[in-house]
Amino acid sequence: MGINAFSKKQRLTLKWWNLPAYKHYDAIICDGAVRSGKTLSMSLGFVLWASASFSGEAFALCGKTVTSLRRNVVTPLLPKLKELGFSYTYQVSRSYIDITFNGRTNRFYLFGGKDESSAALIQGITLAGVFLDETALMPRSFVEQALARCSVSGSKMWFNCNPDNPSHWFYTQWIKKAEEKNALYIHFTMDDNPSLSEKMKNRYKRLYSGAFYERFVLGKWTASEGVVYPMFSETRHVFSGDIPCERYIVSCDYGTVNPTSMGLWGLNNGVWYRLREYYYSSRKEGIPRTDEEHYAALEKLAEGVKPEKIIVDPSAASFIECIRRHGKFRAVKADNDVITGIRRVSTALRQDKLRFHESCRDIIREFSLYRWNENSGADVPVKENDHAMDDMRYFVSDIMKDGGGIFALSVTR
Repeated sequence: MGINAFSKKQRLTLKWWNLPAYKHYDAIICDGAVRSGKTLSMSLGFVLWASASFSGEAFALCGKTVTSLRRNVVTPLLPKLKELGFSYTYQVSRSYIDITFNGRTNRFYLFGGKDESSAALIQGITLAGVFLDETALMPRSFVEQALARCSVSGSKMWFNCNPDNPSHWFYTQWIKKAEEKNALYIHFTMDDNPSLSEKMKNRYKRLYSGAFYERFVLGKWTASEGVVYPMFSETRHVFSGDIPCERYIVSCDYGTVNPTSMGLWGLNNGVWYRLREYYYSSRKEGIPRTDEEHYAALEKLAEGVKPEKIIVDPSAASFIECIRRHGKFRAVKADNDVITGIRRVSTALRQDKLRFHESCRDIIREFSLYRWNENSGADVPVKENDHAMDDMRYFVSDIMKDGGGIFALSVTR
């Protein structure tokens, strides 16, 4: 793997710490489009710098979760290090890697910064450097705790991320203040990744629209605005008639005062069809329904088919217990990561992997009403007209989590 295989910006991320014009910086920040080649060149540069500058020190490799860190950073990185003559001992169960080069060995700990409690995981350790992947997805408390651990003389901080909302703390406090922070800032586009073909670039351009296109394709820190799913079209996504299906799943967003929405999904030839729906608003009808009444509606919704599982709003503990008590269906808690779920639904819609029967009028209605909260300063949909939207998001997130072979391209980096 020769250095000439990298683009100009990738080579800079590999060597900046040893170049007279840049070596005075305390940190490097790389942001930009998905698949722009940031992660591999940055992680490789981080290990090269650590191995050339220190011996017997501790470093941190950080991701949103340790699982995503292993998948996105560690797995691609280790074979490249071996090609360059490095040796390593990977203690998977203890989440660290000892890396040796030219007689120097350093230890690289793996950390996940998924929520506010994660800051405690890294507290107390002394580091000579930290590499933060997916920085914009981590809580500020975790990032700042990781930076505070870098107390060894000569330590440096490495940040890698895709863009988010322009009011995001990392954009306002680090990217906009890169000079003040003594940080080298490098912005990447897909053209900075020489291994990405024009065909693949065009594929990514077709996947996204709206704010996600601005961020993931153009690499801009853009605020979300307008409808959440502008790619939805009744002409394109709504069908009539009967569809024979080989698998069935039900998704449910549960409400007491707010509406309860359930959808029956069937798989045919790689496409998931919303075949039927149940939508009940106690506020509109003036009469609340009990868990048992909603369960009776679930049985009617699934009449004539055998759903593999019922994916339920994780906050609906009583309804989940009601389903399990009856013993007919398998109930599972939904993944309620809103923004990740919205990205997954957007991808599925753009790939024509979701279709909706014309009788499912409530979800079709909500598509035109489900909007971003433009006054929130963050990526937050308005909490109105979102109940069928939520049950759909639960369904798509569960299917993509399981793999399922139905989406050809992941929405993550």
